[in-house]
Amino acid sequence: MGRKNNDWKKRDGVVYSTSDDFDYSYDSDEDQETLPPSQQKLKVMLDKKARGGKQVTLVDGFVGTEDDLKELGKMLKTKCGVGGSAKDGEILIQGDHRDKVVQVLQSAGYQAKKSGG
Repeated sequence: MGRKNNDWKKRDGVVYSTSDDFDYSYDSDEDQETLPPSQQKLKVMLDKKARGGKQVTLVDGFVGTEDDLKELGKMLKTKCGVGGSAKDGEILIQGDHRDKVVQVLQSAGYQAKKSGG
């Protein structure tokens, strides 16, 4: 048995419509254009919540497409020599590499600053 595509959870605020030709339009974040590096305001912080006590460097505030986010994440992981991931507008770098990440981002033309403790 295949699962039926049920997207009712994505419909914010629509309760009921009596119109026969009603078609709900979704807000799509995928059409978002990537800002140039000089206009990006990135926050670099240390995070260890819900990670079993392990520390990760979190880069937040990226405005752009998912592909550009993954490309930036790959560049940061390569420069730091560690693993990580890039999804949902955030880049996770394993370990405490805040100073190195800020330095790499600023040399690439991004407006980056350390945030939090």
